Amino acid sequence: MRHLHHRGKLSRPEGHRKALLRNLGAALIEHERIRTTEAKAKVLRSYIEKLVTLGRKGTQHHRRQAFATLGKKGAVHKLFEEIGPRFTERPGGYTRIIRDGQRAGDGAWMAYIEFVEKGASIAPVAAEESTESDS
Repeated sequence: MRHLHHRGKLSRPEGHRKALLRNLGAALIEHERIRTTEAKAKVLRSYIEKLVTLGRKGTQHHRRQAFATLGKKGAVHKLFEEIGPRFTERPGGYTRIIRDGQRAGDGAWMAYIEFVEKGASIAPVAAEESTESDS
């Protein structure tokens, strides 16, 4: 029985799903906030939280494990040098998902996924929306 296994497949084969999560994870680490579908954001949340936990520990072994999962050297470097140390005192819950409404083309529910504790390079979502509505 598949109790409590209701999330995670995203209607894709395994290789496509792994590549999708690698790319979304690297983009989230690089930009610290991305906009994607709500279903992808919910799956990405558990994927990225495991990587941030590795980044908090910071040993060479954990760095190699993160590289095996992500496959992108720059993303792993930022994860261990900037993002991991930011969450050393936090026991979990490193990301938040903010719903954003439906996509115009197909009506898919969109959401922002971002890190809870923001770095210096990220602007708030509300500021982007207010500048668009002023026009």
